[in-house]
Amino acid sequence: MNKTDLINNIAEKSGLTKKDVETVLNGFLGEITEALSTGDKVQLIGFGTFETRKRSGRTGRNPQTGKAISIPESKVPAFKAGNKLKEAVK
Repeated sequence: MNKTDLINNIAEKSGLTKKDVETVLNGFLGEITEALSTGDKVQLIGFGTFETRKRSGRTGRNPQTGKAISIPESKVPAFKAGNKLKEAVK
């Protein structure tokens, strides 16, 4: 399922217009992105938690040349599924 399919499904089930659903969905995703970029986490009880995690620096290899390269530490987004979501997927 892609974003368009999601918008269509929500609009069909809710009775809202596709335009309204798209506006809400874009706002939702924007708020999650903004919270993660400032270091906050977003917890949706029963669904899951969006957070950032620190990835340590490490040494890697350039696949074209085989030379060792240094990969700096970074902050990456992560999602941890909640219990209700885990049960629904089983």
